[in-house]
Amino acid sequence: MRWSRFAVAGLLVLGLALAGTAGPEDAKRLVGRWKVVKGLKGTVGSEVHFFEGGKLQVHTKVGVGDKKLTIEGTYKVEGKKLTVTLVTKDKDLTEAETIKELTKDRLVLVDAKGRVGVLERLPDKKPR
Repeated sequence: MRWSRFAVAGLLVLGLALAGTAGPEDAKRLVGRWKVVKGLKGTVGSEVHFFEGGKLQVHTKVGVGDKKLTIEGTYKVEGKKLTVTLVTKDKDLTEAETIKELTKDRLVLVDAKGRVGVLERLPDKKPR
């Protein structure tokens, strides 16, 4: 239980790192799949998928054997602030982050403690 809370908290930081943008146009640029390339221990390699309409999914591996975990939630962009809420079995976790950089391929986030997260856009999966 303790490990899963740490994993969820780390994923929340990653998700928040993805969300803070400068306006509606930037909010649209968030839509798609992103991979965490720099962040808190245990979050690097995780994927965050932002959907239109404010929904998101975080995909990560936890524990021994790389057990896969998917967490769903919502996000909201207000100015440069991204608010992400992840829904878990125990409770909902909400956090806000500031976006430092958002290009078509790169997202840099800073949390309230000054920790930096870097995400890179992944190509969209094509239906088979």
